[in-house]
Amino acid sequence: MARITNAQSIKQKLEILADAAKYDASCASSGSAKKNSLGGKGIGSTEGMGICHAYAPDGRCISLLKVLLTNHCIFDCHYCVNRKSSNVRRARFTPQEVADLTINFYKRNYIEGLFLSSGIIKSSSHTMDQLVEASRILRVEYDFRGYIHLKTIPEADPELIYQAGLYADRVSINVELPTREGLARLAPDKDENQIEGALAKTKSRIIQAKDEKKRFRHAPRFAPAGQSTQMIVGADNATDSDIVGRASNLYGAFGLRRVYYSAFSPIPDASAVLPLKRPPLMREHRLYQSDWLMRFYGFAPDEVAQATEKDGNLPLDIDPKLAWALKFRESFPIDVNRASKEQLLRVPGLGTTAVGRILAARRHRTLRLDDVAKLTQSIAKVRPFLIALDWRPTTLTDRADLRVLLAPRQEQLELF
Repeated sequence: MARITNAQSIKQKLEILADAAKYDASCASSGSAKKNSLGGKGIGSTEGMGICHAYAPDGRCISLLKVLLTNHCIFDCHYCVNRKSSNVRRARFTPQEVADLTINFYKRNYIEGLFLSSGIIKSSSHTMDQLVEASRILRVEYDFRGYIHLKTIPEADPELIYQAGLYADRVSINVELPTREGLARLAPDKDENQIEGALAKTKSRIIQAKDEKKRFRHAPRFAPAGQSTQMIVGADNATDSDIVGRASNLYGAFGLRRVYYSAFSPIPDASAVLPLKRPPLMREHRLYQSDWLMRFYGFAPDEVAQATEKDGNLPLDIDPKLAWALKFRESFPIDVNRASKEQLLRVPGLGTTAVGRILAARRHRTLRLDDVAKLTQSIAKVRPFLIALDWRPTTLTDRADLRVLLAPRQEQLELF
């Protein structure tokens, strides 16, 4: 197993530990690259090792240094490239090095914040202490006021997780896998009850901190951007229906801001219990779409489950809202000039923005099909499910080939 020596440079450590952090889906790169007029990486560059893009609580897209404190780990989770039995190059930052990297990147206008996670070294509490120390140096010694997202370790001392929330804008604890059976088989060092206990305690502290802030102006903040989690998709036998149900329970029980889905990717020297192939990336995308259905479109988990195929998985050729609409054609067409907001949100092809525009426009006039076309991106997808002043579908919703007609020829990764 290759290890980093003391003589190895910070750049070499960054190369290893930024690459090791890419498997965490909690912040994803947008793939953008800014360059100055000379073609180099000047002020404002967003391209480089460890730089990814995420969204702040106010909706801004921000650039983050995404890195591990270390990829050494005493755990042996089968799906993890950094597990203790994996033959990968290892490296380790000190908390001071992480803080210095963050500040240097920030001063060069490469980033606006830090996403910091880690493998487990020595013990969970020791590792959590090192993560907290890196964020303490940034906040206290460098007076850093940028965004910080810390991955916390459920097995660590609860007081250390509390300290993490005092320094970080957002904290997250990964539930790892959708089912208890999958977690026990693929991550024997982790315990579902311990993970959920840490999520519950963090939720309680977030609520308490918000309440204290209302009463005392100088009360300490605690993870003001909330907490999130991640599930690995395709490493076990869990169906999309299982995953949707699990995500719904997590949102309801722990007040999560986001559940992230990460498609399992085969790793070097993989364990024999893992699948040989990764699931289709489109499966991960469909789960994100189903997540949006529950969070923004008023769908209950069992309604999303109704959009699945016989094997319990969401169809890959069409989005889950269209899949649901095709199964419940008796709910359509609806009158665009009379339908409620809740009904309009169920129309395939209408997003939340388009629905808002329709509701605003129909206050002033009765909408025709051309009016709707100006307010949405795909009138062809919407048309079979709507009635307008000059439009009423006759047999469209009854056509057996409607799914084929509406399925995109080349799938675009978009949310409705």
